[in-house]
Parts: sequence; C-alpha cells; structure tokens
Amino acid sequence: MAGRSQPPYRPRPNFSSSSSRSYHPSQPSRNFQSHHTKNVNSSTPNGTPIQNNASDNKTSSSNWDKVIDEDIDDIQSLVGTCPFMCPVEEREKRERLRDLAVFERLHGNPRQSSPSLAVKKFCRTISVKTLQDSDVRPLSVLEDTLNYLCNLLDSTEHPFEVVHDFIFDRMRSIRQDLSMQNISCSRVVSMYERMVKFHIISQHKLRRCSGSNISSLSYLNMEQLTKGETLSLWFRRVPSHIMKSTEMNFARKILRYFKLGFYKKFIHTTESESSYLQYCIIEPSINEVRSLAISCVNHGGYKPQPFPLVTLSKLLMMKEWDVASFCKDSGLQTSVDEEGNSCLPTKQTTLIHPKGGLHKYYPLESERFERFSVEL
Repeated sequence: MAGRSQPPYRPRPNFSSSSSRSYHPSQPSRNFQSHHTKNVNSSTPNGTPIQNNASDNKTSSSNWDKVIDEDIDDIQSLVGTCPFMCPVEEREKRERLRDLAVFERLHGNPRQSSPSLAVKKFCRTISVKTLQDSDVRPLSVLEDTLNYLCNLLDSTEHPFEVVHDFIFDRMRSIRQDLSMQNISCSRVVSMYERMVKFHIISQHKLRRCSGSNISSLSYLNMEQLTKGETLSLWFRRVPSHIMKSTEMNFARKILRYFKLGFYKKFIHTTESESSYLQYCIIEPSINEVRSLAISCVNHGGYKPQPFPLVTLSKLLMMKEWDVASFCKDSGLQTSVDEEGNSCLPTKQTTLIHPKGGLHKYYPLESERFERFSVEL
C-alpha cells in the first residue's frame, strides 16, 4: 500500500436533487436510534468484538450523529443526492472561512479547494429543518469517499497525527450520512469493517508518535473502537461456524493465555501466529504481560544468582537495552556481573505498577511483523 499513487476522485454526476424527501422502496421506516445502534455495534475483521464504553467525557464523541429536532421521523426517509465528497455549499463556505484541512487545499491555498479534494466535515449537531437531500451523499459516493480517505493513510507528506485527525473526522461524517439514510446492506458492512481497521491501525501508529496532543487523539480513537456491546452479549449471538473459525480460535487462545498469566505463551504465540491486524489489537496488552513476567522473575528468582537480561530479552522479545529501560520503568535496578553481562537482581522490593500502566511502548522484536502491511 505504501508508495502507491492516489487514484483521482471522479464525482458521479447523475444524481438528481430534490427538495422533497423520498423513501427507500425496499426499506420499512425504522426507529433512527435503534438503526444507529445496529450499525455501530461492529466487530473487528478477525472476530474480536468491540466493547461498549458508556462513559461520556468532556471530549466524548459518543453523540457523533446527534440530531437536534423533535421531528426525527423526517430523517428516516432521507435519500442523499450530493454527487461530491463534500456538498458544494459547505465547500464554498469553508473556503470563505479558511476552514480547509491541508489535504483539501488546492495548490496549498487555504482559501481554495476543489470537488476532488474537499471532504465533508463531521457535524456534531444537525437540524432536520434545514437539512437538504443535496447535503447528504448517497452510498456510491460514500464508498468513493472512503476509498479516497484510505489512500491517505500511508501519506508521509505530513505527520501521522495530522493524517489521522483528518481521516478520523471525515470517516465520522461518512457514518453520519449512512445513519441518516438508514442504509443497511453488505456494502455498508464492508465499509464499517474498513473503518474499524483504520482505527486499529491508527492506534498502533499513534503509539509511535510524540506530541502534546497524541494522548487525546489516542483516547478519542479508542473511544470509537469501544463503541458496541459487552463481550458476553456479543458471544451469545455469534454463529457456531464463526466460533470455530481459525481467527476466533486464535483470539480465544490468546485471551486464555492472558487471563491465566501464561506470559511466555502469550508473547511468543502473538509473534508466531497473529496477523498484522491482530497484532495491532493485541499490542496494548503486551506491556502488561511483560510487567507480569518481570514480577514473576523478581519474586521467584534466586537472590544470589541475578537473572541475565539477555535471557529476559528473548523471553519478552525485546532488545536487551530496552529490557533494562523497562525494568527501570518498573522500579527495578539492573546490574553488571563480573563477566560484564547485564543482569536483573531478584527479590527487589521496589517493584511498582504505575497507575494506568507503562506509557512508553517497547516494540515486539519480530522480523515477521516488520514485513507486514495491511490493506484497508
């Protein structure tokens, strides 16, 4: 995916615009909120369920498609007619206000864009009374817009946090347009799968970024991933053929190793069997498992014989100097023996488990993962 050129966006010109609302002939009128819940309750492509996060923080995006209007039934019959990635009126307004992201600027001009660059922004509140069919994009245009956004993921022209922020917002707008039109089909499921992949891969890449706003970006990104049902509710409705699939068997095995504290099996099975996407999902738990391993070695070791860091590095799949840094982060001191080898003295009483976990991530040493890439 990296290095390939971005295909030009070609708007579809044959959508008729009408000020009157029209109905989907094949879809009965349904409650907007229940349909929205159905769309959001997704699962990752490898079968890992997305769990619900009911908390609503000050920067929460939990009301990302909230509609302010008591006449909610009107929105059920909406059929979008906008042929572009961004409605013309919105694009012109944002041009006047200089509200264009760097990806939307024509020749870098903050006051000028084009139909092939501008992408509709997410709007936290929408008034049904002022909403027109021409403000909403139909499914085919939304698919094209998603393709365009996914092609930006590997862009190296700007820092990744800038890329992520733009795609994050515009994908929320896609979900908003889908929900407002009550669209439900296999094409929409495929789109949601790709958006879930984006959030998983973004979380993986954000851990390697530095900056004052990375923490908030990561939090909001995880908030999108944790929208959904609890694990127990999700398992009740999983068909048997999915439960018996290779991906689900792997997920259950890794979860079992994690729950039972089998740190060596957890780390080495992850390295040898997981796909790149599965690794991105598992990655936040690897430091936690390594902390457990360090604790076991410290408490179970023989005090007169310090534990060699080279052995610990193989066990934890880390560089030796990263192991020393990891031990220090955990409140443990390392030493050097008479032969010049770095060791971890055991039975230390200074071991700590920082609240919120260790924020610095030490990559899993794996040549296999270095060769991985993923298509969205």
